Amino acid sequence: MIYCVEDERNIRELIVYTLESSGYPAKGFGGGKELYQSIEEEIPELILLDIMLPGDDGMKILEKLKSSERTKFIPVILVTAKGAEYDKVMGLNCGADDYITKPFGMMEFIARVKAVLRRSGRERPFDILENGELKLLEKQHQVIAAGREVALTFKEFELLKYLMENQGIVLSRDRILSHIWGYDFDGETRTVDVHIRTLRQKLGACGERIETVRGVGYKMGD
Repeated sequence: MIYCVEDERNIRELIVYTLESSGYPAKGFGGGKELYQSIEEEIPELILLDIMLPGDDGMKILEKLKSSERTKFIPVILVTAKGAEYDKVMGLNCGADDYITKPFGMMEFIARVKAVLRRSGRERPFDILENGELKLLEKQHQVIAAGREVALTFKEFELLKYLMENQGIVLSRDRILSHIWGYDFDGETRTVDVHIRTLRQKLGACGERIETVRGVGYKMGD
C-alpha cells in the first residue's frame, strides 16, 4: 500500500489512479491528520508527501515519521512545487528518499516510485503473494495451497488477497467488510465470518494460517 498526502484533490486523485493502474494499491489523504490515523491501522510501503499542506506541513510530517520507531523505516518521496535547490537539500537531509518537483510526467513518476521501493527492499511483484505453502497469483486469479490449486469465488479470492497483503496485521470485521464488500453493503459482519470459514475449509492445512483474534477480527499469520 502506498499513501499519498496531497491537498490538491485533482492531483491526489491523478496520483492514486496512476499508482493503482500500475499495480500499486494506493490511498490518498488531504493532510497529515488523515495520514496519522491511517498509519495506526496499516503501515504503508511508501509515502508520497507534498510539502505545502494545511496543518502540519510536509517537512513537519516527515520529521514526525522519522522520529518514530514505528514509522522511521517507511520510505518517503517528497512531491512538491518547491523546486529550489535549498528545498531539495533540506528535504533529502531530513530523511526523504527522493524529491520530485511538480509538474512531472507520470512515466518518470512511476519509475521513481519503483526505484525507491527497490532501494528500500520493499518492491515485490504485486501479482504474487506468498505465505508458507500458500501462494496467490493475482493476474492469473489462481491460488495454490500446499501444491494444490484451490478454486475460490471472487469474494473469497479478494478476502484472501486482502489478508495476505496485510500479513501479521489484525483486520477488524468492519474493516474487512468495508474493503471487500464496500461501504454501501447492507450485510452484517457475520458475512465475514462465513467467508473465512469457507476459505479455511478450501485451503485445507494452509487455512490454519488465518488466525482469529477474539473480539476483533482476523489476521494472516507470519
